[in-house]
Amino acid sequence: MIGYYIHHQGRGHLNRARAVCAQLREPVTALSTLEAPGDWDGEWLNLADDSQAKPARRPTANGTLHWVPLADEGLRSRMAAIASWLATRRPRLVVCDVSVEVALLCRLMGTAVATVALPGRRDDDAHAAGYRLSDLILVPWPGRLADPSTARSWGGRAHFTGAFSRFDGRRPEQAVRPRSVTVLLGEGGSAISQTDIRAARAATPGWEWLLLGPGGEWQHDPWQQLCSSEVVVTHAGQNAVAEVAAARRPAIVIPQDRPFDEQAATGRMLAREGLAIVRPAWPRGGEWADMLADASEADGGNWVRWSDGYGAHRAARAIDALVL
Repeated sequence: MIGYYIHHQGRGHLNRARAVCAQLREPVTALSTLEAPGDWDGEWLNLADDSQAKPARRPTANGTLHWVPLADEGLRSRMAAIASWLATRRPRLVVCDVSVEVALLCRLMGTAVATVALPGRRDDDAHAAGYRLSDLILVPWPGRLADPSTARSWGGRAHFTGAFSRFDGRRPEQAVRPRSVTVLLGEGGSAISQTDIRAARAATPGWEWLLLGPGGEWQHDPWQQLCSSEVVVTHAGQNAVAEVAAARRPAIVIPQDRPFDEQAATGRMLAREGLAIVRPAWPRGGEWADMLADASEADGGNWVRWSDGYGAHRAARAIDALVL
């Protein structure tokens, strides 16, 4: 049996875990502050919220870690729950997506750790320690796009899977609706406002716009909507980009401000590969007509260079190889 820690920010970590766990040979127990999805097939250890103390006191332990606020009962409870589970269930491995603190606790208790890497500047002490202690580093983007110095520091423990999502293995079958735009926002927060979208819509008569996410329509499974859109506009979160890539649709990607320049780094990789039109901020109204025209002429099939549909399979086989 293995454990799989799922971070609670947004839904990308959960969707990625579901894609991998569906292909693992070992039974899995999830560890997360999130509630278990109704269709989760396995055990689920629900963890307390670790941000109960207001204000948080010395949360980085003088720059050593990312989030360990003093006297936070939620933090104390969740770490005790994980430690008890490790001691009683004795997992062969814990996959961390993603928490340096959970990875450290697992390793201190003699449990092997696989860490899911994230893009951006991750050379701070906490990230460096988390990567050093990991027996396996799963990197969900193509290896040719990796920073050479970072790849060297990870050594042979890095396993580049390419991007993957819950849509791995699906094939787009929907007919594309001409002059249709889907704006795909995540639950992790966005600087894109309703005013921005209204201005873009007003500047592009003849184009049909649909917002998926906070402030717009919610779809549990947006696969058909993505596949049928002539252009998708999205942020640069790993899960959102992987879903658009799976749908093989031309995209305009607008990275959002995130710690460690995570989305900015993904945007730079996409721009270098010519996989999407990448803009640092929401474009002005007058820019949209030409931008949509340019995007619609792109070959969505090029997304195969980012996500070929087998990333979750590669991740699962790498985990299996570590524990079998």
